[in-house]
Amino acid sequence: MKPRLTVHMHTTLDGKIEGPHLFTRESLASQRHYYNLIVGEGSPFPGHRGWLAGTTTGDLATQYKKPELDPNAAEVPEGDFIAPHDEEIHHFSIDPRGRLGWEENYLQYFDTCAHIVELLSGQASNSYKAFLRKRGISYVVAGSDTLDLELALEKLQEHFGMEEFLLDGGGGVNWSFIKAGLVDEVSIVLSPVADGATDTASLFDANPKYNDTNPVAFTLISHTVLDDGSLWLRYRVDGPATPLN
Repeated sequence: MKPRLTVHMHTTLDGKIEGPHLFTRESLASQRHYYNLIVGEGSPFPGHRGWLAGTTTGDLATQYKKPELDPNAAEVPEGDFIAPHDEEIHHFSIDPRGRLGWEENYLQYFDTCAHIVELLSGQASNSYKAFLRKRGISYVVAGSDTLDLELALEKLQEHFGMEEFLLDGGGGVNWSFIKAGLVDEVSIVLSPVADGATDTASLFDANPKYNDTNPVAFTLISHTVLDDGSLWLRYRVDGPATPLN
């Protein structure tokens, strides 16, 4: 049975998920609400064990560091690798080719320490997997040339016993999961701030290399006004939008 998948994002009024607004008091206040919905008491997503994020998020988290690879590393065993760890929350990092230069095997997000789990395709090199093992970073391999999104979810469900997933990806990753028909719900904490930037990622960004721009329809499930003036919106994913006659 497919685990439940919710795109859970923090955005501006103009739909941006990154940019200058992140460094404002207004944005930080709603980011706290967003975070509390993930790990706070009475979280509406009790079945998750962490969140999925794309390579762009990984670049920001690693400050664009390159991994220190050993081209002569011994051949690692085939398959997945789950490193020993005590953290109950995980940061599932989508990194098909294996290029993120993690320095630790965890990511600190506000008060939460999350164990890093890399989602790799068959394009990730042996030296990169050896790099991850040396740092105690878990990984799963799904797909050959590109990441098989559905298989990746199945493997994470198997390894970590997850009933649901939260996707906190970049716009491209979010849209790819939507177009693959794997998303059940979209949850948005809409911050009362905007920056008008035209060169930053939005909630959804189509990449013509992987998917199309055919519209998708949603149905509003609920809306909640938060104490800082943010809105928490929840939508069901309906599928292809109805074209005009």
